[in-house]
Amino acid sequence: MARFPGQDGSDGDAPARFRKEPDPRFWRMNRSLPFDWQLAPYDILQSQAHARALARIGVMTEAEAEEIGAGLERVQARIETPGFAFEESDEDIHMAIERLLGEEIGALAGKLHTGRSRNDQVATDIAMVVNAASRRAMRLCGEAMERLLALAETHRDWPMPGYTHLQRAQPVYLGHHLLAYFWMLSRDVRRFAFAAGSSSVMPLGSGALAGVNWPIDRDIVAAELGFAATTPNSLDGTSNRDFVIDYLSAAATCSMHLSRLGSELVIWSSTEFGFVELDEAFSSGSSIMPQKKNPDSAELLRAKSPRVAAALQTLLGVMHALPLTYGKDMQEDKEPLWDAIDTVDSSLEATAGILEDIAFDRQALEEASGDEMLAATEVADLLVRQGIPFREAHGIVGELVRDAIAGDGTLSGLSREQIAARSDALTGAGGEEYYEVLQRGSWLESKRIAGGTGSEPLTAQIAAAHAALDAVRDAAGA
Repeated sequence: MARFPGQDGSDGDAPARFRKEPDPRFWRMNRSLPFDWQLAPYDILQSQAHARALARIGVMTEAEAEEIGAGLERVQARIETPGFAFEESDEDIHMAIERLLGEEIGALAGKLHTGRSRNDQVATDIAMVVNAASRRAMRLCGEAMERLLALAETHRDWPMPGYTHLQRAQPVYLGHHLLAYFWMLSRDVRRFAFAAGSSSVMPLGSGALAGVNWPIDRDIVAAELGFAATTPNSLDGTSNRDFVIDYLSAAATCSMHLSRLGSELVIWSSTEFGFVELDEAFSSGSSIMPQKKNPDSAELLRAKSPRVAAALQTLLGVMHALPLTYGKDMQEDKEPLWDAIDTVDSSLEATAGILEDIAFDRQALEEASGDEMLAATEVADLLVRQGIPFREAHGIVGELVRDAIAGDGTLSGLSREQIAARSDALTGAGGEEYYEVLQRGSWLESKRIAGGTGSEPLTAQIAAAHAALDAVRDAAGA
């Protein structure tokens, strides 16, 4: 294996500094090409912009910059050719591209690294990766949000039980329930937008750590590469990976949200619930039980979440207590980032797919939401309207629930005498108001407060969701 410039720690020292080849055991640990090859398209774009910047200050001629740019295009075409293989001696993608460029244009390739270190080079590449990944995640969140909103509108008047502790609690409309995930994803979009913003500051020009000796116009290079600004401090520029952490934090939260949706779909699709059925295209069978239709796609949404959270924790561990500026520790930023990007992208794509042809069972949902015990809070509120403090009302209704369980299991099955035994306040006007409260329709429509499940606030919520989705589309397309 050859000893390349900078192999000792990414600072670009001349190969004459070393007389011994790296130990194979160190080489295996040190070599990053098996995973950083994914930086190739970003590194080539950056290198072309850097060549133009060098030409503007006379380090090379315009013709040389154009030759380098064309050579880099050919290098990219070679890398993308099916069957292409890097050399075993290629330490990382940056040195591999430099070697391949030398094969294309000869010694002129050696001019390209003027005014640039692998430290600011790789930081710039990764910032470009994070920016692109953040914007893609925003778009994919928007696609899942669009499907959730469509489902919420279709099922806006389908009653279902709401749960706490996975126990039936109060009835809600299915449309209201689905929109809860819409708003989770809308917050994820804002987090990914923050990551896109934090990765839009260009480190190139920071050099190894102190800046470079050449008067390169960083603002022009930043604009050419799509950055909004340049780093104000070279030490921070080369050592900063906050933008990767910002992306991973957004990705971990988004994956957690998808895991919650996945978990509910798994539970709801069970025979015991029977609320929903996933399309065959997003289900799997059993190798031994022919009758099975397993919600594997939803189960995988649950399982992917800790994987992304682990990527975030990995990079926090890599960066914690790391002295300025660059340390080879930071090479460990890439594998968790690649894995998180792939995992989040595939999870969001699968979520949109799951929601495309999902089928809810209205009868099963209505039957489950018709459990009169879900109206217990309504009865307590009725007592409050009669002037009884809520805590006292809570206790009275708890006693009524025990009486109902001891009888036919329904609150409406209690006699007026049984009701009066618990509270005279419930027997006014012949006790009819008590029985009216237990009618199913009133449970849902009593929640008229903004953000509640009633039809009126739900209509307002759907309108707000449309506006939020339009904003997401605009932001993702920016």
